[in-house]
Amino acid sequence: MRIDHVALYVLDLEGAKNFFTKYFNGISGEMYHNPRTGLRTYFISFDDGSRLELMSRSEVSTQEFNLYRGGYIHIAFSVGSKTSVDRLTDRLASDGYEILSGPRTTGDGYYESCVRGFENNIIEITD
Repeated sequence: MRIDHVALYVLDLEGAKNFFTKYFNGISGEMYHNPRTGLRTYFISFDDGSRLELMSRSEVSTQEFNLYRGGYIHIAFSVGSKTSVDRLTDRLASDGYEILSGPRTTGDGYYESCVRGFENNIIEITD
């Protein structure tokens, strides 16, 4: 068994698509639109076969940022090396994204950083 994809509601669908294609080398499919419900989605595919579904509709609302909220809290991307973690973390910081932690080696042996990414979604970058 494997996870096929993870879905994420966003306010700015095009901005989210651009974030994941720019920083994580995702490949975007065509936008799907359901005119009856107003739902618009993109599937972003990654080179290992994993996918992220970005979804937007008029009912989506913002929530106050809380790092310790219940539910799904982050998505992790493995970028292949410590150097790649450092490089991508620096790039995101330079582009104005808040680095929440790292890069560092965690107690359980991961080399990672955590970034407050697009629309306050937490992105973990691992080697």
